[in-house]
Amino acid sequence: QVQLVESGGGLVQAGGSLRLSCAASGLTFSSYAMGWFRQTPGKEREFVAAISRSDAYTYYADSVKGRFTISRDNAKNTAYLQMNSLKAEDTAIYYCAARPILANTYNYWGQGTQVTVSS
Repeated sequence: QVQLVESGGGLVQAGGSLRLSCAASGLTFSSYAMGWFRQTPGKEREFVAAISRSDAYTYYADSVKGRFTISRDNAKNTAYLQMNSLKAEDTAIYYCAARPILANTYNYWGQGTQVTVSS
């Protein structure tokens, strides 16, 4: 079955960096766009970044533009989220998700990884 497994979360001071990874299995990774989302208690899950199947196109939420970089390695079936200049408001559970060709929604989700930024 399809599995997305996030890793790389943790506790970091404001201004620091983290790199999240999302390892995919059970799907043809290069056929899926990948996205990162985040959620804090009491709030709806919000979009963070997305990357097209061939990594030709990337998209970012305004709140992370210029600080976060999404990338992927199709040979390793892995997507990444490099997070720099972290702020306390970036604290959340981060989820990766996979969206198949021609679909409007993300079909598969990981279990999430906690990112905590101390101020």
